[in-house]
Amino acid sequence: MNFEKAEFESAAGLLNQLPDSTVPEIVFSGRSNVGKSSLINKVLNRKSLARTSAKPGKTGTINFYKTPDCRLVDLPGYGYARVSHSEKLRWAELVEGYFHAQRKIGLVVQIIDMRHQPTEDDLHMIDFLLHSGLPFVVAATKSDKLKKTERETQLQLLNEIFKQQLEFIPFSAVNGEGVEEIRARITAVCSK
Repeated sequence: MNFEKAEFESAAGLLNQLPDSTVPEIVFSGRSNVGKSSLINKVLNRKSLARTSAKPGKTGTINFYKTPDCRLVDLPGYGYARVSHSEKLRWAELVEGYFHAQRKIGLVVQIIDMRHQPTEDDLHMIDFLLHSGLPFVVAATKSDKLKKTERETQLQLLNEIFKQQLEFIPFSAVNGEGVEEIRARITAVCSK
């Protein structure tokens, strides 16, 4: 699969703006400021296709990127406190509506920050994915910011929290760790 041929397709701020689901969709989910846009850009080998921001809570839409074989879906980040309650509700309705809209979801890449224990919102999302039957993988971003022993401790903690049920892909947008593994997962889904 040629990841570099990806291009921005559309942004949906309301459910009636979602494009028709005609190809497998690779969904990227995670809290605000977890490195979602950086992960998408690194996987696509692009500098700024997915917009990154120093200010969390900037993406209030579901952003769609098309490739010749599938579509990448960037969900709004959850858990950011400085957004109005009504905006949080709109995002929640948008994301829930997306997941309940009978889309061709081929894979969900659930993103957590490897440096920290998963937030309550992360746990809710992973619990939803476990019970939904959707195929997913957990990308643990910012792995380059941990020393070897800190990294081993965090991976052990994650395995304890999730009782060894999940596979974690350590990921770094800085040194490229995990990029090929995530690309392989996406390729497997999109080339079916």
